[in-house]
Amino acid sequence: MVAVSDGQRSGRPSTAVGTPVGHPLLSLSLTAMMDAVGAHSGAVYLRLGDQPVLDMAVTAGLPRSFVAPWERVGLSAQVPVAEAARERRLVWVGGEEDMARRFPRIAVVLPYPFALAALPVATESRVYGAVFVTWPGSHPPELSDGEREQLESGCERLARRLERAAAEHRPVRAETDPPATGPIGAGADTLGTVEAARMVARLPYGLCSLDLYGRVTFANASAAELLGVPVSDLLGTQLWASVPWLNDPAYEERYRAALLSQVATSFVALRPPSDWLSFRLYPSVNGLSVRVSRARGVSRTHPAGRGPGDAPTRLVSMSQALSMAGALTETVSVQDVVRLVADEIAPAVGSRALALLGARAGRLYVLGHHGYADPGVVEQFDGMPLTASTPGTHAVAHGVPAFFDSRQQLERLYPDRRHATPDGFEAWAYLPLIASGRPVGVCVLAYAEPRAFSTHERAVLTSLAGLIAQAMDRALLYDAKHQLAHGLQAALLPPSLPLMPGIEATARYLPATRGMEIGGDFYDLVPSQPLPAAVIGDVQGHNVTAAGLMGQIRTAVRAYTTVGQEPAEVMRSTNRLLIDLGTELFASCLYLRLDPARGRAVMARAGHPPPLLRRPDGQVRVLDLAGGPLLGIDGEATYATTEVDLSPGCVLALYTDGLIESPGVDIEDAVVELGQRLCEAGDRPLEELADALVGHYTAAEERIDDVALLLLRARGDD
Repeated sequence: MVAVSDGQRSGRPSTAVGTPVGHPLLSLSLTAMMDAVGAHSGAVYLRLGDQPVLDMAVTAGLPRSFVAPWERVGLSAQVPVAEAARERRLVWVGGEEDMARRFPRIAVVLPYPFALAALPVATESRVYGAVFVTWPGSHPPELSDGEREQLESGCERLARRLERAAAEHRPVRAETDPPATGPIGAGADTLGTVEAARMVARLPYGLCSLDLYGRVTFANASAAELLGVPVSDLLGTQLWASVPWLNDPAYEERYRAALLSQVATSFVALRPPSDWLSFRLYPSVNGLSVRVSRARGVSRTHPAGRGPGDAPTRLVSMSQALSMAGALTETVSVQDVVRLVADEIAPAVGSRALALLGARAGRLYVLGHHGYADPGVVEQFDGMPLTASTPGTHAVAHGVPAFFDSRQQLERLYPDRRHATPDGFEAWAYLPLIASGRPVGVCVLAYAEPRAFSTHERAVLTSLAGLIAQAMDRALLYDAKHQLAHGLQAALLPPSLPLMPGIEATARYLPATRGMEIGGDFYDLVPSQPLPAAVIGDVQGHNVTAAGLMGQIRTAVRAYTTVGQEPAEVMRSTNRLLIDLGTELFASCLYLRLDPARGRAVMARAGHPPPLLRRPDGQVRVLDLAGGPLLGIDGEATYATTEVDLSPGCVLALYTDGLIESPGVDIEDAVVELGQRLCEAGDRPLEELADALVGHYTAAEERIDDVALLLLRARGDD
């Protein structure tokens, strides 16, 4: 019941006990279903006990390497077999474009024309696994009633047999993939084996036979001569492995395309130093026949692997597609997605300009664009109702991509475009961005010249749009959370500090770069009578709970200050409030009652880092004075107060631990270093001083904690 490699059994033991099923149940069931409906490949997946995982137990008709990324899939995965097992229904994918639209991750890896049906292997009480079978791209776009009946009955029979085996405690193990079979030597009855070999040897062009795994099973003398490799060295090897100048992923891709789509394909390749050879691949269900000949009229300037009149190469190579998919998973914000699409995806598909438009509340809005000489061409779509008659709104509303080979074609279908501001382009692809079944927007790719979009190109672009949509959906959610966090933080902190006689003040706040970028650090300046107060604190955590508690503490401190409580009593009252709230969080706090007229301040401290005092002569003192425990720990705690100097020219620096805590740095050393910076920059204007003290943290890409700083300078001119 586990995945195995090409033609090999898995080395992992089954967890079941008892005598195993004595015949290849899975292989026989699979090949019977394939034969009944004329499918050319397929696989059986088994569910591992009660785990939400499907494991490929056997495959037929294709090398297992073709489906290696899906040898083991979760039931929640967006792939046809998982959907079939999860929803207990047949899943039909009618072709290349259908696969690209619904399962873009598969289409990016296998962008070939083929049809697929996936069905659950299940009884009324249990899902045992799933089956998929595939047909060449020539299969009609709909599954026939006869094919559906054959597949469903085959899966029902297999489910009953698995149920019986489970009841009898007979494990169904992973099986060896069945060998490819088919009509071999069909002409032997007419020509005879010897005469057939003589005929092939006399042909002026090369002939090779490859099995399903690309290994050479036959090659004539002409093929060996053209390839420059003896027949004995070709047999049993893959062409791209035994012929050095064919060792290019593009050539192996042609073999994969021919085998999966069952459509003949061709390419040309340069045999060094100057001989161009033409390769024509003819697929069947048990391998490929390859004709090799000298290419006619191929210029030396043609790139390797291409020739005039040759079938077009893939728009995006597999390695490019996987690289793009990986890069999209690393994007965080909407602008990250826009930059990646502009810098990597658009150039790879030949587009000269792009626009990404979001869809929300029945309207389009511009997320970003690149390559347009006049930004107004794109900005005109911002706020456009989805009911408007434009290709972009139709792509979003109907979820169907639209491709326009020329300006004439676009204007014929959308006459209003004739009067629109020209954008300077001649062909367009409008790709709906669908994530989890929901339209999130549309990607518009513009091309400088008229362009005939092939079926393959349309499928690749649709697949890439699916990947872009998933990245954009995540990015939109991230941006929304980011805006919510910043909005909440801004609402909980004072929008500005009040002006007070004898005191100049400024503050800085930097959120942590992990989590929601919201935290519990706070500061405030309370213009109470007769004396104002300053407070700074830090609630444990970097989340909405910490931020909400921080808002409550800040409000409580203001209230206790306003009613005239002394500093020690303000701290005691706030501590009792925190305990009464029943929260498991605690907080540090530093509270000062300011008396600039006397040049003094009274300080109360609850487990908070000590403030720094810079005197007018430049000397800096760490005010590590008596205090009390953190707020929220002991309901009976008391908080001692200390009077400190605040004569004209003195600067008090109140800060949270985010300003002095760094991995591998001693706290005391960090406080000394902060004091040194305060000493050196203390004569600057207060705004410049604040920037100097937090400058290193402002530029940091990652902050593990919030940073809050409140600077107070006593003035003697008030």
